[in-house]
Amino acid sequence: MYRKDVIEQTSRAQLRRGRRRDLDIDQRVLAVASRHLSVHGYEAMSLKAIAHEAQTTRQALYRRWPTKANLATDALNAAADTEPEKPTEDVLADLTAELSNFQRGVSRPGRLSLVGTMLQDNTAPQVLERYRAHVVAPRRRRIRTILERAQQLELIDPDADLDVAVSLCTGSWYARALAEPVPPPNWPSRTARLVWRALGGTP
Repeated sequence: MYRKDVIEQTSRAQLRRGRRRDLDIDQRVLAVASRHLSVHGYEAMSLKAIAHEAQTTRQALYRRWPTKANLATDALNAAADTEPEKPTEDVLADLTAELSNFQRGVSRPGRLSLVGTMLQDNTAPQVLERYRAHVVAPRRRRIRTILERAQQLELIDPDADLDVAVSLCTGSWYARALAEPVPPPNWPSRTARLVWRALGGTP
């Protein structure tokens, strides 16, 4: 009788702690959620549809992510780009490499649609903040660091407007995407050289 009581108590304790998370399910759900967020937008994003496509149940999904905002913010981590190679002695080449890395990331399926989703009025504030913190801010920070190093080395004007320059580097891609479907050849190097000249540098 004593042994039975111990087993029952242990079972109840395990239920309270919850089952061990299945990382395969997590990865499937996040991949599907990221695509749905890009294609359908935040408002139309359906947890039921995501659970079905990820081959799990809504109950399992809700245990992991109690709200749609929770799931969307975690899914945005998949949108974060990898960092390019470490800085070299050629600052302009580093800027070109950063823009090449940006082009690869933003050209992935659903990435431009995701930008549109973040600009919608009905996107949850915490989702937008996660996108800014994990996708936008790191890229802008790396570009600015490159340009600040160029200033320190006196390769560009000491009073160059780096705030606008950072926006020009990535913003020109989005403007081009609205105007034409095919990017110009060698977009990273051409953009880097144009911004470099605008800041007073000599390529």
